[in-house]
Amino acid sequence: MKRMQVSISARPDAEPARARLDAVLAESPVRIIACSGGIDSLVLSVVAHRAAPASTVIAHTVTPAVPGDGTARVADYAAQERWDLRIVRSGEFDDESYLANPIDRCYHCKSSLYDAVGELVTTPLANAVVMSGANLDDLGEYRPGLAAAAEYSVRHPFVEAEVTKSEIRAIARQLELVEADLVASPCLASRLYTGTRVTPSRLRAIEAGETLVRDRTGIAVVRCRVSEDVVLVEVAEPDRELVTAPILDGLAELMSMVEPSITSVRLDDHAYAPGRAFVGAGETVP
Repeated sequence: MKRMQVSISARPDAEPARARLDAVLAESPVRIIACSGGIDSLVLSVVAHRAAPASTVIAHTVTPAVPGDGTARVADYAAQERWDLRIVRSGEFDDESYLANPIDRCYHCKSSLYDAVGELVTTPLANAVVMSGANLDDLGEYRPGLAAAAEYSVRHPFVEAEVTKSEIRAIARQLELVEADLVASPCLASRLYTGTRVTPSRLRAIEAGETLVRDRTGIAVVRCRVSEDVVLVEVAEPDRELVTAPILDGLAELMSMVEPSITSVRLDDHAYAPGRAFVGAGETVP
């Protein structure tokens, strides 16, 4: 079985990036960090809390779209670092604009999240600034959630400090965080092709399916993309041979048990590419 591996490019020096980040954080001594459990928001939470533990709150939302391992990671860090952790209840699953999964689904999701986090901005957090883990590399992608953040005056310390994803990982190593090379794992709704309705059962099926493939193959990055009743499994080109017919059969059985509308599971004709489930105007679903 192939072991889980993540390729690591040339590693930047953490010191300059950390100094810039510390300077930005110092501008807002009272802050609420929206932490999903991914490497970006985890690093921001650790740095911000260690710098000002009495005036830093970590906020996390638990919904069907948040991978369970992300929530577990946040809980573990909250215990280890003694965070003031607040679990908020975002309302995207009550919002038809989100459930319909339009091109700007992320905008509606983040609006719900920041609306919920914003309710924490009360005494003694009346002057708190809400912050996200968005980094400089995110600005080069289509990120409608950033528009929602702007409407809620959310600050992005990594962006303001011009910190890239690779520098975030360097800071994580400096902090000796075991998650320094944690692979990216966006919300589960990102696996649904644009226009395929967001439902809790579809998201549970996706999470269960990806876990099965990782456990049976050791592949680090797996995406079970769903287009209505079809599941397209994406992995990197060198890993495609590991996704065998028996694995696909087991995947189909498992995912259809969780989400009965699923009728077909196959290996995507193309290797993994971030954001493939996003279908813009004029594009079609494969």
